[in-house]
Amino acid sequence: MKITITLLSLVAMCSFAEIQLDALQTVEHTEAIYGSSFSLINDTKNKVSIYTGSGYVTLNKGSKTSISCKVGKTVHWASKGKKGDVIFKIKSDMCGETIKLSKVMD
Repeated sequence: MKITITLLSLVAMCSFAEIQLDALQTVEHTEAIYGSSFSLINDTKNKVSIYTGSGYVTLNKGSKTSISCKVGKTVHWASKGKKGDVIFKIKSDMCGETIKLSKVMD
């Protein structure tokens, strides 16, 4: 009788271990970079207004601004203090770089 109970307990414990192993394999990792920024330079021929996620910025031809590198956030066109269409989504490879506006516009 003791052997039967011991074997059943062992089988039950093994089945829980497999469930935990499967749960560990489905964990996804995300990368977040904090305290970093990138520069966006207006290399177009026009003056533009954008919404950076933390405020509105007007960029003259050839001027640049610094934007917080919050991966996954979006930068929008702006007009009269209201945000418009999305220009681009911030990616981790942009952090610490100087990005030309013409390269990220779609």
